[in-house]
Amino acid sequence: MDLPIASLLFAGAMPWICAGIAKGGQKNYDNHNPREWLAKQTGYRARANAAQANCFEAFPMYAVGVLLAMLSDIEADQLEMWAGLFIAARVAYVACYVMDKDKLRSLAWLVGVVSTVALYVLSASQ
Repeated sequence: MDLPIASLLFAGAMPWICAGIAKGGQKNYDNHNPREWLAKQTGYRARANAAQANCFEAFPMYAVGVLLAMLSDIEADQLEMWAGLFIAARVAYVACYVMDKDKLRSLAWLVGVVSTVALYVLSASQ
């Protein structure tokens, strides 16, 4: 599997990872009302749930950007660089969110956005 395709799989799975962080290891987790239970959480669990929501928000624009880049035949090394940077930024984003590092989190978020926009710009320039 090449890096851009693998990055789509990983970026699509990131909300599941965040959900696992938010819910994991809790004996009182309410699987009958998971959203209500999550809404009552605090600390790193609440932040992991917020990161989950942001991962869902970031994924569509990124996925379309990768697909457009693939269809536009941009150079493979360019696509791989931006895809790799996006994934690294998103992993850093989630880690910073869970650890409550707000300024680093914002920086990681910005790097992810720039990576996504770069895919659109490269696609449009072909």
